[in-house]
Amino acid sequence: MNPYGMQPQIILLKEGTDTSQGMPHLISNINACVAVADVVRTTLGPRGMDKLIHDERGVTISNDGATIMKKLDIVHPAAKTLVDISLSQDAEVGDGTTTVVLLAAEFLNQCKAFLEERVHPQVIIKAYREASVMAVGRVKEIATHIHEGKSDEEKKELLKKCAITSLNSKLVSGEKDFFAAMVVDAVSVLDPVSVDLSMLGVKKVQGGGLRDSFLVRGVAFKKTFSYAGFEMQPKCYDDPKILLLNIELELKSEKDNAEVRLDDPAKYQAIVDAEWNIIYDKLDKCAASGAKIVLSRLAIGDLATQYFADRDIFCAGRVPEEDIKRVADATGASVQTTVNNLRDSCLGTCAKFEERQVGGERFNLFTGCPDAHTATIVLRGGSEQFLDEAQRSLHDAIMIVRRTLKNPNVVPGGGAVDMELSRMIRKHASTIAGKSQLFLNAFAKALEVIPRQLADNSGFDATDVLNRLRQKHAMEGGQNYGIDVNSGQVVDTFEAYVWEPSLVKINAISSAAEAACVVLSADETVRNPKSQPPDATGMPQPGMGGVDEEEAEVEAGQ
Repeated sequence: MNPYGMQPQIILLKEGTDTSQGMPHLISNINACVAVADVVRTTLGPRGMDKLIHDERGVTISNDGATIMKKLDIVHPAAKTLVDISLSQDAEVGDGTTTVVLLAAEFLNQCKAFLEERVHPQVIIKAYREASVMAVGRVKEIATHIHEGKSDEEKKELLKKCAITSLNSKLVSGEKDFFAAMVVDAVSVLDPVSVDLSMLGVKKVQGGGLRDSFLVRGVAFKKTFSYAGFEMQPKCYDDPKILLLNIELELKSEKDNAEVRLDDPAKYQAIVDAEWNIIYDKLDKCAASGAKIVLSRLAIGDLATQYFADRDIFCAGRVPEEDIKRVADATGASVQTTVNNLRDSCLGTCAKFEERQVGGERFNLFTGCPDAHTATIVLRGGSEQFLDEAQRSLHDAIMIVRRTLKNPNVVPGGGAVDMELSRMIRKHASTIAGKSQLFLNAFAKALEVIPRQLADNSGFDATDVLNRLRQKHAMEGGQNYGIDVNSGQVVDTFEAYVWEPSLVKINAISSAAEAACVVLSADETVRNPKSQPPDATGMPQPGMGGVDEEEAEVEAGQ
């Protein structure tokens, strides 16, 4: 026992370590998440605004939630959770990235008042998880299977409507019908079992208008670097044989400091001749295979280019690996790492090959491929930023069509499903005696952020629109009513063909609820001191730790 009655000081953490804990810390985390959501809030819906982000890599103009979150480079440890769920939503279903951020932030914002009144976070977490399960179950109940008993032509029309809903809020919405048809045609070409998106290429060419964009049912890629003899090669073939290589077809320079010692000067010519004989032997074997098109992932030199031109063979070197892979899958060719024993089974074929001028670029097009589970969209537009955003817009639409093909259940859009879930959870909450009723009502109110924000972004009175939506959803058969962003009226969005895959809503609600629970469960942040640069002697400065900055989230109750 200490004779002086003083407790010894306990030093647990390194000097300079920053800790914050308790209720103020939790409220601060929630405020950070709400601040992040405020950045993307105005991008939601068909009338959403774009964000211009300028960084060291250039200028980006986008209203895609995942792109904006990625470009913001957020450092707050709690707010990073929203970035993660946005990127997760983009990777999983391709759309709804802004929705998931808004929902997570609103779930947190609605429970802030309870936390300030000293309600334990775990009680709120339990209620939120219960409400999330109920909401996901209800989405599955009201989802409609759109492919039952439909012909292929009718299925394409329904997929096109899903693509239009996704494109409504994008920069290319003015040509949504044109691009929706293109996206559905492109995805329909892919293997119906795997629907592998790596087989769908998107190439951008500056110049022209959006309507000049076109779909190649096969493979298209930009003309690669070429030597002088390239212009003498034919640029169009019917039913050609195609050889794909992963070897260099050029004279190799000696390695650094290579040394060859000769005792007879006449032997020098033999060494030079041997090098030429090796390359000529490779070229002879390529020509003897009967191939009329030779593509290689590695370089094809000026000698090989002229050799092939003299024999009416088209060649291209340094072709990107993803394009080589798509050509292989489309034409049935296999990539060779040697030119020995080239058999017909190694070669591919297509109905037509041509080189076409597209704007300021030249493209190599392979069409009429026998195994063509691949397609290429060639995008045209005025500026690089516009083309980048158009590509992001098409990516979302492609992902939506792909998901709908694999899981053909849709729900009404325009905030209809959110209002229905809010009504259902409020009704269930009224049957519960206890504090959970308050938390379920908070969850239900948070779901209304989507129709409210749609109305705000469209320039309509959100309170008026929400009151009319509540009235419709309280009536029998009113579950499909959402907001029409063009007129500000309440309409049956299912009848208006404003659809979105049920998977988008299910993933958004479950991810947002889980993210909110993660933020609520962290009651302390420990930030270790930054390491300082070493002094001139190469030794660390006294008293400075060599630990990079770390954040540790300590869960409540752990």
